Amino acid sequence: MATATHTAIERLEVSAQTIPTDAPESDGTLEWDSTTIVVVRVRGGGSVGLGYTYTDAAAAQLIEGKLVEAIRGRDAFDVEGAWDAMSATLRNVGRPGLGFMALSAVDIALWDLKARLLERPLVDVLDAVREEVPIYGSGGFCSYPDDRLRSQLAGWAEHGIPRVKMKVGREPGRDRARVAAARDAVGDEVELFVDANGAYSREQALEWARIYAEEFRVTWFEEPVTSDDLDGLGLVRDRSPAGIEVAAGEYGDLLPYFERMAPVVDCLQIDVTRCGGVTGLLRAAAVAQAHGREVSAHCAPAISAHAFCAVPQVRHLEYFHDHVRVEGMLLDGVPEPEGGALRPDRARAGHGLELG
Repeated sequence: MATATHTAIERLEVSAQTIPTDAPESDGTLEWDSTTIVVVRVRGGGSVGLGYTYTDAAAAQLIEGKLVEAIRGRDAFDVEGAWDAMSATLRNVGRPGLGFMALSAVDIALWDLKARLLERPLVDVLDAVREEVPIYGSGGFCSYPDDRLRSQLAGWAEHGIPRVKMKVGREPGRDRARVAAARDAVGDEVELFVDANGAYSREQALEWARIYAEEFRVTWFEEPVTSDDLDGLGLVRDRSPAGIEVAAGEYGDLLPYFERMAPVVDCLQIDVTRCGGVTGLLRAAAVAQAHGREVSAHCAPAISAHAFCAVPQVRHLEYFHDHVRVEGMLLDGVPEPEGGALRPDRARAGHGLELG
Protein backbone atom coordinates (compact mmCIF):
# COMPACT_ATOMS: atom_id res chain seq x y z
CA MET A 1 0.00 0.00 0.00
CA ALA A 2 1.27 3.49 -0.87
CA THR A 3 2.19 5.88 1.91
CA ALA A 4 1.29 9.54 2.05
CA THR A 5 4.62 10.90 0.79
CA HIS A 6 4.86 13.61 -1.85
CA THR A 7 3.45 12.47 -5.18
CA ALA A 8 3.26 15.17 -7.82
CA ILE A 9 0.14 15.84 -9.83
CA GLU A 10 1.49 15.37 -13.33
CA ARG A 11 -1.28 16.00 -15.81
CA LEU A 12 -4.97 16.84 -16.09
CA GLU A 13 -7.26 15.90 -18.96
CA VAL A 14 -10.78 17.20 -19.41
CA SER A 15 -13.61 16.46 -21.85
CA ALA A 16 -17.28 17.35 -22.21
CA GLN A 17 -20.05 15.24 -23.66
CA THR A 18 -23.67 16.19 -24.31
CA ILE A 19 -26.15 13.32 -24.27
CA PRO A 20 -29.76 13.67 -25.48
CA THR A 21 -32.43 12.81 -22.95
CA ASP A 22 -34.62 9.80 -23.69
CA ALA A 23 -37.63 12.14 -24.03
CA PRO A 24 -38.25 15.89 -23.77
CA GLU A 25 -38.10 16.99 -20.14
CA SER A 26 -39.33 19.98 -18.16
CA ASP A 27 -39.89 21.12 -14.61
CA GLY A 28 -41.76 24.10 -13.24
CA THR A 29 -39.44 26.69 -14.77
CA LEU A 30 -37.18 25.04 -17.39
CA GLU A 31 -37.26 22.75 -20.43
CA TRP A 32 -34.33 20.67 -21.75
CA ASP A 33 -33.54 17.83 -24.14
CA SER A 34 -29.94 16.95 -23.24
CA THR A 35 -27.51 16.62 -20.34
CA THR A 36 -23.87 17.74 -20.49
CA ILE A 37 -21.26 16.06 -18.31
CA VAL A 38 -17.74 17.47 -17.92
CA VAL A 39 -15.24 14.75 -17.02
CA VAL A 40 -11.79 15.31 -15.48
CA ARG A 41 -8.91 12.84 -15.19
CA VAL A 42 -5.94 13.74 -13.01
CA ARG A 43 -2.72 11.71 -13.29
CA GLY A 44 0.04 11.22 -10.74
CA GLY A 45 2.16 8.45 -9.26
CA GLY A 46 1.02 5.95 -11.86
CA SER A 47 -2.67 6.36 -10.96
CA VAL A 48 -5.57 8.27 -12.46
CA GLY A 49 -8.30 10.03 -10.52
CA LEU A 50 -11.70 10.63 -12.12
CA GLY A 51 -14.11 13.48 -11.42
CA TYR A 52 -17.08 15.07 -13.13
CA THR A 53 -19.80 17.69 -12.95
CA TYR A 54 -23.04 18.39 -14.80
CA THR A 55 -22.89 21.83 -16.39
CA ASP A 56 -22.14 23.65 -19.63
CA ALA A 57 -19.16 22.54 -21.70
CA ALA A 58 -17.62 25.96 -21.01
CA ALA A 59 -16.49 24.50 -17.68
CA ALA A 60 -14.02 22.33 -19.58
CA GLN A 61 -12.41 25.45 -21.08
CA LEU A 62 -12.24 27.04 -17.65
CA ILE A 63 -10.51 23.97 -16.22
CA GLU A 64 -7.99 23.88 -19.04
CA GLY A 65 -7.42 27.64 -19.02
CA LYS A 66 -7.20 28.26 -15.26
CA LEU A 67 -7.24 25.23 -12.99
CA VAL A 68 -4.65 22.99 -14.64
CA GLU A 69 -1.77 25.31 -13.81
CA ALA A 70 -3.07 25.85 -10.28
CA ILE A 71 -2.59 22.19 -9.38
CA ARG A 72 0.13 20.83 -11.67
CA GLY A 73 3.14 19.74 -9.60
CA ARG A 74 1.29 19.98 -6.29
CA ASP A 75 1.24 17.07 -3.85
CA ALA A 76 -1.58 14.69 -4.78
CA PHE A 77 -2.09 13.91 -1.08
CA ASP A 78 -2.74 17.58 -0.22
CA VAL A 79 -6.22 17.84 -1.74
CA GLU A 80 -7.32 20.75 0.44
CA GLY A 81 -4.19 22.68 -0.52
CA ALA A 82 -5.04 22.14 -4.20
CA TRP A 83 -8.62 23.23 -3.49
CA ASP A 84 -7.39 26.48 -1.95
CA ALA A 85 -5.07 27.11 -4.91
CA MET A 86 -7.91 26.57 -7.41
CA SER A 87 -10.26 28.81 -5.43
CA ALA A 88 -7.67 31.59 -5.39
CA THR A 89 -7.12 31.20 -9.14
CA LEU A 90 -10.85 31.74 -9.74
CA ARG A 91 -10.98 35.00 -7.80
CA ASN A 92 -11.12 37.31 -10.81
CA VAL A 93 -12.93 34.82 -13.04
CA GLY A 94 -15.72 34.33 -10.51
CA ARG A 95 -16.06 31.51 -8.00
CA PRO A 96 -19.85 31.07 -7.87
CA GLY A 97 -21.71 29.05 -10.45
CA LEU A 98 -19.63 27.77 -13.35
CA GLY A 99 -16.34 28.42 -11.55
CA PHE A 100 -17.23 26.20 -8.62
CA MET A 101 -18.67 23.50 -10.87
CA ALA A 102 -15.33 23.36 -12.67
CA LEU A 103 -13.49 23.28 -9.34
CA SER A 104 -15.85 20.53 -8.10
CA ALA A 105 -14.98 18.18 -10.94
CA VAL A 106 -11.25 18.59 -10.32
CA ASP A 107 -11.61 18.22 -6.55
CA ILE A 108 -13.55 14.96 -6.96
CA ALA A 109 -10.82 13.67 -9.27
CA LEU A 110 -8.14 14.64 -6.75
CA TRP A 111 -9.87 12.80 -3.91
CA ASP A 112 -10.22 9.77 -6.15
CA LEU A 113 -6.52 9.95 -7.07
CA LYS A 114 -5.50 10.22 -3.42
CA ALA A 115 -7.57 7.17 -2.48
CA ARG A 116 -6.20 5.16 -5.41
CA LEU A 117 -2.63 6.03 -4.45
CA LEU A 118 -3.41 4.80 -0.95
CA GLU A 119 -5.08 1.71 -2.45
CA ARG A 120 -8.17 2.34 -0.36
CA PRO A 121 -11.82 3.01 -1.21
CA LEU A 122 -12.67 6.68 -1.11
CA VAL A 123 -15.42 6.10 1.43
CA ASP A 124 -12.79 4.87 3.91
CA VAL A 125 -10.31 7.67 3.15
CA LEU A 126 -13.14 10.09 4.03
CA ASP A 127 -13.67 8.35 7.41
CA ALA A 128 -17.24 7.42 6.52
CA VAL A 129 -19.78 7.28 9.31
CA ARG A 130 -22.24 5.01 7.48
CA GLU A 131 -22.27 2.04 5.11
CA GLU A 132 -24.89 3.32 2.68
CA VAL A 133 -27.08 6.29 1.78
CA PRO A 134 -30.89 5.96 1.43
CA ILE A 135 -32.18 7.15 -1.95
CA TYR A 136 -35.34 8.50 -3.51
CA GLY A 137 -36.32 8.03 -7.14
CA SER A 138 -36.48 11.39 -8.91
CA GLY A 139 -38.00 12.31 -12.26
CA GLY A 140 -41.72 12.65 -12.91
CA PHE A 141 -41.12 15.54 -15.29
CA CYS A 142 -43.91 17.96 -16.17
CA SER A 143 -43.50 17.00 -19.82
CA TYR A 144 -44.35 13.35 -19.13
CA PRO A 145 -47.79 12.07 -20.07
CA ASP A 146 -49.60 10.61 -17.10
CA ASP A 147 -48.94 7.02 -18.13
CA ARG A 148 -45.16 7.54 -18.11
CA LEU A 149 -45.34 9.46 -14.84
CA ARG A 150 -47.19 6.57 -13.24
CA SER A 151 -44.95 3.85 -14.66
CA GLN A 152 -41.69 5.60 -13.71
CA LEU A 153 -42.68 6.26 -10.11
CA ALA A 154 -44.31 2.87 -9.66
CA GLY A 155 -41.22 1.20 -11.13
CA TRP A 156 -39.02 2.69 -8.44
CA ALA A 157 -41.44 1.63 -5.74
CA GLU A 158 -41.56 -1.91 -7.11
CA HIS A 159 -37.75 -2.05 -6.95
CA GLY A 160 -37.77 -1.28 -3.25
CA ILE A 161 -37.19 2.48 -3.30
CA PRO A 162 -39.56 3.73 -0.60
CA ARG A 163 -39.68 7.38 -1.62
CA VAL A 164 -40.19 9.10 -5.02
CA LYS A 165 -40.27 12.67 -6.33
CA MET A 166 -42.07 14.38 -9.19
CA LYS A 167 -41.96 17.84 -10.76
CA VAL A 168 -44.83 20.31 -10.37
CA GLY A 169 -45.60 23.96 -11.07
CA ARG A 170 -45.43 24.30 -14.85
CA GLU A 171 -49.21 24.07 -15.25
CA PRO A 172 -50.70 24.54 -11.78
CA GLY A 173 -54.14 23.69 -13.13
CA ARG A 174 -52.91 20.14 -13.81
CA ASP A 175 -50.91 19.63 -10.63
CA ARG A 176 -53.73 18.21 -8.50
CA ALA A 177 -54.57 15.54 -11.10
CA ARG A 178 -50.90 14.67 -11.72
CA VAL A 179 -50.12 14.29 -8.02
CA ALA A 180 -53.28 12.21 -7.57
CA ALA A 181 -52.08 9.91 -10.38
CA ALA A 182 -48.67 9.64 -8.74
CA ARG A 183 -50.12 8.78 -5.33
CA ASP A 184 -52.36 6.16 -6.89
CA ALA A 185 -49.41 4.65 -8.79
CA VAL A 186 -47.11 4.22 -5.78
CA GLY A 187 -49.70 3.36 -3.15
CA ASP A 188 -49.98 4.47 0.45
CA GLU A 189 -46.71 3.09 1.83
CA VAL A 190 -44.30 5.04 -0.42
CA GLU A 191 -43.33 8.60 0.50
CA LEU A 192 -44.26 11.12 -2.20
CA PHE A 193 -42.15 14.26 -2.76
CA VAL A 194 -42.83 17.24 -5.06
CA ASP A 195 -40.40 19.77 -6.55
CA ALA A 196 -41.65 23.08 -7.94
CA ASN A 197 -38.23 24.43 -8.95
CA GLY A 198 -39.32 27.86 -7.78
CA ALA A 199 -42.41 28.05 -10.00
CA TYR A 200 -44.94 29.20 -7.39
CA SER A 201 -45.53 32.58 -5.77
CA ARG A 202 -45.55 32.66 -1.98
CA GLU A 203 -49.36 32.60 -1.88
CA GLN A 204 -49.56 29.73 -4.37
CA ALA A 205 -46.92 27.76 -2.51
CA LEU A 206 -48.79 28.03 0.80
CA GLU A 207 -52.02 26.85 -0.79
CA TRP A 208 -50.33 23.99 -2.61
CA ALA A 209 -48.50 22.97 0.57
CA ARG A 210 -51.91 22.53 2.20
CA ILE A 211 -53.30 20.58 -0.77
CA TYR A 212 -50.25 18.34 -1.12
CA ALA A 213 -50.12 17.55 2.60
CA GLU A 214 -53.82 17.10 3.28
CA GLU A 215 -54.99 15.42 0.08
CA PHE A 216 -51.94 13.41 -1.02
CA ARG A 217 -49.76 13.00 2.11
CA VAL A 218 -46.79 14.66 0.40
CA THR A 219 -43.95 14.97 2.91
CA TRP A 220 -41.31 16.95 0.94
CA PHE A 221 -41.88 20.25 -0.88
CA GLU A 222 -38.73 21.26 -2.73
CA GLU A 223 -38.11 24.85 -3.79
CA PRO A 224 -41.77 25.92 -3.49
CA VAL A 225 -40.63 29.45 -4.35
CA THR A 226 -37.42 30.53 -6.00
CA SER A 227 -34.29 29.93 -3.95
CA ASP A 228 -33.49 33.62 -4.42
CA ASP A 229 -36.44 34.38 -2.11
CA LEU A 230 -35.03 33.34 1.27
CA ASP A 231 -37.79 35.12 3.18
CA GLY A 232 -40.36 33.32 1.03
CA LEU A 233 -38.83 29.92 1.72
CA GLY A 234 -38.89 30.65 5.43
CA LEU A 235 -42.49 31.81 5.20
CA VAL A 236 -43.64 28.66 3.42
CA ARG A 237 -41.71 26.47 5.84
CA ASP A 238 -43.18 28.18 8.88
CA ARG A 239 -46.79 28.25 7.65
CA SER A 240 -47.03 24.86 5.95
CA PRO A 241 -49.08 22.09 7.58
CA ALA A 242 -47.40 19.65 9.91
CA GLY A 243 -45.91 16.68 8.09
CA ILE A 244 -44.62 18.49 4.99
CA GLU A 245 -41.07 19.84 4.93
CA VAL A 246 -39.49 22.54 2.78
CA ALA A 247 -36.14 21.82 1.11
CA ALA A 248 -33.72 23.84 -1.04
CA GLY A 249 -30.01 24.37 -1.53
CA GLU A 250 -29.17 22.43 -4.69
CA TYR A 251 -27.64 25.49 -6.38
CA GLY A 252 -25.29 26.16 -3.48
CA ASP A 253 -21.61 26.88 -4.14
CA LEU A 254 -19.78 29.20 -1.73
CA LEU A 255 -20.20 28.66 2.02
CA PRO A 256 -22.14 31.92 2.59
CA TYR A 257 -24.88 30.50 0.34
CA PHE A 258 -25.39 27.58 2.74
CA GLU A 259 -25.10 29.87 5.76
CA ARG A 260 -28.01 31.92 4.40
CA MET A 261 -30.07 28.96 3.23
CA ALA A 262 -29.84 26.64 6.25
CA PRO A 263 -32.00 28.74 8.63
CA VAL A 264 -34.98 28.92 6.21
CA VAL A 265 -35.41 25.26 5.22
CA ASP A 266 -36.18 22.02 7.04
CA CYS A 267 -33.58 20.03 5.10
CA LEU A 268 -30.60 21.49 3.23
CA GLN A 269 -29.72 20.11 -0.20
CA ILE A 270 -26.06 19.93 -1.25
CA ASP A 271 -24.71 18.96 -4.67
CA VAL A 272 -21.14 17.60 -4.55
CA THR A 273 -20.64 18.52 -8.24
CA ARG A 274 -21.55 22.18 -7.58
CA CYS A 275 -20.47 23.05 -4.04
CA GLY A 276 -16.70 22.65 -4.48
CA GLY A 277 -16.47 18.88 -4.72
CA VAL A 278 -15.88 16.60 -1.76
CA THR A 279 -13.87 19.28 0.04
CA GLY A 280 -16.66 21.81 -0.36
CA LEU A 281 -19.30 19.24 0.60
CA LEU A 282 -17.69 18.48 3.94
CA ARG A 283 -17.50 22.20 4.72
CA ALA A 284 -21.11 22.86 3.67
CA ALA A 285 -22.32 19.87 5.69
CA ALA A 286 -20.59 21.34 8.74
CA VAL A 287 -22.52 24.59 8.20
CA ALA A 288 -25.77 22.62 8.07
CA GLN A 289 -24.85 20.75 11.24
CA ALA A 290 -24.14 24.02 13.02
CA HIS A 291 -27.70 25.06 12.21
CA GLY A 292 -29.15 21.73 13.31
CA ARG A 293 -30.16 20.78 9.76
CA GLU A 294 -30.06 17.41 8.07
CA VAL A 295 -28.80 17.38 4.47
CA SER A 296 -29.98 15.68 1.31
CA ALA A 297 -27.60 14.80 -1.52
CA HIS A 298 -28.61 16.41 -4.81
CA CYS A 299 -28.09 14.14 -7.84
CA ALA A 300 -24.81 12.67 -9.26
CA PRO A 301 -25.60 9.41 -7.43
CA ALA A 302 -22.47 7.42 -8.37
CA ILE A 303 -20.07 9.82 -6.65
CA SER A 304 -22.56 11.03 -4.02
CA ALA A 305 -22.83 7.48 -2.66
CA HIS A 306 -19.21 7.71 -1.50
CA ALA A 307 -19.11 11.37 -0.51
CA PHE A 308 -22.27 11.49 1.57
CA CYS A 309 -21.36 8.41 3.60
CA ALA A 310 -18.98 10.83 5.31
CA VAL A 311 -21.80 13.21 6.34
CA PRO A 312 -23.23 12.39 9.77
CA GLN A 313 -26.64 14.00 9.29
CA VAL A 314 -27.43 12.93 5.70
CA ARG A 315 -31.06 12.00 5.17
CA HIS A 316 -31.11 10.69 1.60
CA LEU A 317 -29.72 10.97 -1.93
CA GLU A 318 -31.56 12.00 -5.10
CA TYR A 319 -31.50 9.09 -7.57
CA PHE A 320 -32.16 11.41 -10.52
CA HIS A 321 -33.30 9.83 -13.76
CA ASP A 322 -31.04 11.85 -16.09
CA HIS A 323 -27.87 11.32 -14.08
CA VAL A 324 -28.57 7.65 -13.45
CA ARG A 325 -28.92 7.20 -17.20
CA VAL A 326 -25.76 9.20 -18.11
CA GLU A 327 -23.59 7.56 -15.46
CA GLY A 328 -24.80 4.13 -16.52
CA MET A 329 -23.90 4.90 -20.15
CA LEU A 330 -20.44 6.37 -19.55
CA LEU A 331 -19.07 4.79 -16.38
CA ASP A 332 -18.22 1.32 -15.17
CA GLY A 333 -18.57 0.52 -11.47
CA VAL A 334 -21.78 2.50 -10.92
CA PRO A 335 -23.51 1.31 -7.72
CA GLU A 336 -26.98 -0.21 -8.06
CA PRO A 337 -29.81 0.40 -5.56
CA GLU A 338 -30.28 -2.28 -2.97
CA GLY A 339 -32.94 -2.11 -0.30
CA GLY A 340 -33.71 1.52 -1.14
CA ALA A 341 -30.09 2.66 -0.72
CA LEU A 342 -26.77 2.99 -2.53
CA ARG A 343 -23.77 1.28 -0.98
CA PRO A 344 -20.22 2.23 -2.08
CA ASP A 345 -18.10 -0.61 -3.42
CA ARG A 346 -15.34 -1.10 -0.85
CA ALA A 347 -13.64 -3.73 -3.01
CA ARG A 348 -12.34 -1.00 -5.38
CA ALA A 349 -9.80 1.73 -4.72
CA GLY A 350 -11.02 5.30 -4.99
CA HIS A 351 -14.67 5.72 -5.85
CA GLY A 352 -14.38 2.71 -8.13
CA LEU A 353 -15.68 4.46 -11.25
CA GLU A 354 -13.97 4.10 -14.62
CA LEU A 355 -14.79 5.57 -18.02
CA GLY A 356 -16.47 2.82 -20.04
